[in-house]
Amino acid sequence: MLSLHHENGTLRVDAECYRLTWATDRPFMYLNTPDERPIAELFVPSSVHSTRGYDDTVRLGEWRAEQGEGVITLTLDAESSVWDAKQYIFECYPDRFRYRIVVEGRGELTDVRYFGGYYSGSLKWGTGFFMSGQYFVEGFNAEPTRREIYSFPINGATTIDLTGTSLPGREDWFFTPPLFCYAFQLGESWLGIGVEAAPGENLYTAYNYEGRLDAFALGLEYEGQTAVEGRYELPALGFDFASSPYEALERHTAALVRHGCVPPPANRLQPGWWREPIFCGWGAQCGVARQEQGFGPDYARQDLYEGFLRALEQHDIDPGIVVLDDKWQATYGENCVDPVKWPDLPGFIAEQHALGRKVLLWLKAWDPEGLPLEACVTNRAGLPVAIDPTSPLAEQILRESIQRMLGEYDADGFKIDFTARIPSGPGLKRQGREWGLELMRRYLRIIYDESKRVKPDALVMAHTPHPYLADCVDMIRLNDINMNADVNSAMQHRARLVKIACPGVIIDTDNWPIKDLAMWRSYVKLQPVMGVPTLYFATHIDRTGEPLTEDDYRLIRETWAAYRKQREQV
Repeated sequence: MLSLHHENGTLRVDAECYRLTWATDRPFMYLNTPDERPIAELFVPSSVHSTRGYDDTVRLGEWRAEQGEGVITLTLDAESSVWDAKQYIFECYPDRFRYRIVVEGRGELTDVRYFGGYYSGSLKWGTGFFMSGQYFVEGFNAEPTRREIYSFPINGATTIDLTGTSLPGREDWFFTPPLFCYAFQLGESWLGIGVEAAPGENLYTAYNYEGRLDAFALGLEYEGQTAVEGRYELPALGFDFASSPYEALERHTAALVRHGCVPPPANRLQPGWWREPIFCGWGAQCGVARQEQGFGPDYARQDLYEGFLRALEQHDIDPGIVVLDDKWQATYGENCVDPVKWPDLPGFIAEQHALGRKVLLWLKAWDPEGLPLEACVTNRAGLPVAIDPTSPLAEQILRESIQRMLGEYDADGFKIDFTARIPSGPGLKRQGREWGLELMRRYLRIIYDESKRVKPDALVMAHTPHPYLADCVDMIRLNDINMNADVNSAMQHRARLVKIACPGVIIDTDNWPIKDLAMWRSYVKLQPVMGVPTLYFATHIDRTGEPLTEDDYRLIRETWAAYRKQREQV
């Protein structure tokens, strides 16, 4: 059901699960259920701020309605204090609708306030910043954070972004990014509001929600890094109706495919060895570092890794994949082997190959260590802050390093870490246009394409579960365990998000850090249910010093054996 009604000055769209009505006395669109229960009062003249100034909507035109095959489009022209022209567009379908903004003019985007903005076009309501009304019960932000709390009060504020680190307000580095979609409880049902950008236009770094007791606005951060010259269409916000917050995310993912915002899911090559149990040496490295009161990356050494693997072999534990973790390389930017730590990296890898194992090399994303300045994103002081994948020189260096790692060293793929260190900020400089999610895609795409060119079955792993990046990675890592939360519950939530955003992708369940041996035992049993079991320890738990017992080694053996048997039966 989808119908347009325009009578007595009132414009209304009726659909299967919503009703939109233009308020004749104010610049709002009322969003209700089909039986007229209120959901939101959407403030239409959103602000698109730029380096030229704050965007104040100074005059509104008249709505135009166009009815097409299965879609009704409502368009409202507006005049702006900083843009030559603006348009607000509602694109209505029977099961959902989209809200779009088009601006004309020039300037560098700073931030876009959806359903909130400055308005001076009506003396009746005064002037200043306006927001939308809402009748939500609570909000849902699925992005994993240090607190692992996914619901938020509707009068609060929250963010989904690409960045993160272990500092207040930024402890959300686990997924970079998850889906840019919030869900809001309406009673027994839920409303999802997610970002839908055309390919090439995901130039934002964060998606924000700002709430009041009775109001809200949404926003995208552009940081002054996106230049507009002429006509420019901002990412749409899509509205989906669902029975649960997770279903809202599922509908958002489907909508991204439906509207051509992301590559369609593809049946790609997935060699059997990609699903083999993994041993990553990071936890074992940290255990040695703790004993010697050292620094974890200093212990990514060949002799230690050989010892870790011998310890596992003595207990009949045979991983199919070995990950050499932070810091096997001399510099993070160049990724040349450190010959002091690894006197014979090709020999070590050849030995693992002879045992039927594959070897992944850990990469620290974005780190400019060892790179020339012209290959880097720089700040206003001229200091390098990250590799610049839009720089031809940086791309050449990155591709040559991949050729060396997969060719000369004969590694089998990469574990890409620290993607949350993507450059962000208004004063940073790079050579190309890409920023935000587009910059992440550019970086991962270089690694992925060159890896497949050198070794078609190379495995590329990252913790970037967004469908726009799904064709740039083969495996999604659930990332570090959060010891302050219910580990099993938190990791199940992450695995669920991955399966929604990137269906069919392989999941690395991770295994570090862990609070104690009891918690580790509980999680080992759960790992095969979610994805590939991964082991980070060889002899003891690094943080507590608790040794692995014979029962623990038996638990690994039996868990891995059952997992491998189940794989054979699929």
